[in-house]
Amino acid sequence: MVGAGTDRTKPLFEGGPSIILVRPQLAVNIGMCARAMANFGLSDLRLVSPREGWPRTGARRKGAYAAAAGAVHLLEKATVYESTEAATADLNFVWATTARERGQFKRVETPAQAMPECARATLSGEKHGILFGPERTGLDNDDVALASAILTFPVNPAYGSLNLAQAVLLCGYEFFKAREGGEKPFAQDERSPPAQREMTLSFFEFLEGHLERSEFFKPDSKRPVMQRNLRNMFHRMNLTQQDVRTLWGAVVRLVEGPRKEIQTRKRIKQPKPAPQPAEDSAAD
Repeated sequence: MVGAGTDRTKPLFEGGPSIILVRPQLAVNIGMCARAMANFGLSDLRLVSPREGWPRTGARRKGAYAAAAGAVHLLEKATVYESTEAATADLNFVWATTARERGQFKRVETPAQAMPECARATLSGEKHGILFGPERTGLDNDDVALASAILTFPVNPAYGSLNLAQAVLLCGYEFFKAREGGEKPFAQDERSPPAQREMTLSFFEFLEGHLERSEFFKPDSKRPVMQRNLRNMFHRMNLTQQDVRTLWGAVVRLVEGPRKEIQTRKRIKQPKPAPQPAEDSAAD
């Protein structure tokens, strides 16, 4: 669902490395990249010679804005350059993304390795940028030559092609994790404290008593092993007090059947409505 998980009352993260899309081919991919940037607080989108131009009106604009799924503020602020040199002129450090070795003797890092460095540098005031090439061919060697280091992705070598927005997403995720500490956005509330051993042992005795009466522990020689296996199964669950109460109640219902009040309601039949006398249709 578009917008699911969005809370506009929370502060909007901004900053991070500039995302530089070099000669992107499709307006919809630019929109998807903007969405990926917004997910992880990246706010500077730069476009180098988009193949379709940068659509401010018309069907292409509609496609890009729809794909951005609410991150239209990044599309509105996007800056367009005629060359990669111009798009990187004000940056202190540039990463070039590529799936293959280029023979340029530059440092090679993965996003997980590079983005902590990028986070520290940008927080101290440096300006970093990440170059992403055209969807079909990737960056050319002249673009890579402008970079300080190479960024590559550890993916299936038999299918190493990443969607443009996916590549932006991976970098954004690692950057945000490095900058914000990687803490979970929320945690599960503990609704019931862990069950004490006294409580679980009482449940075991209750359960095993009914299983014994149902001749579950057969043959008798295997009873100790079956009993240990059953108890270990429950112990591995780290049962809460509510878990034990729920299990206990479920076994009670299986043993005793439906509650008496339910049975009583089933036995009581509602009286059928008395037949209404037919109206006399004869005229007075």
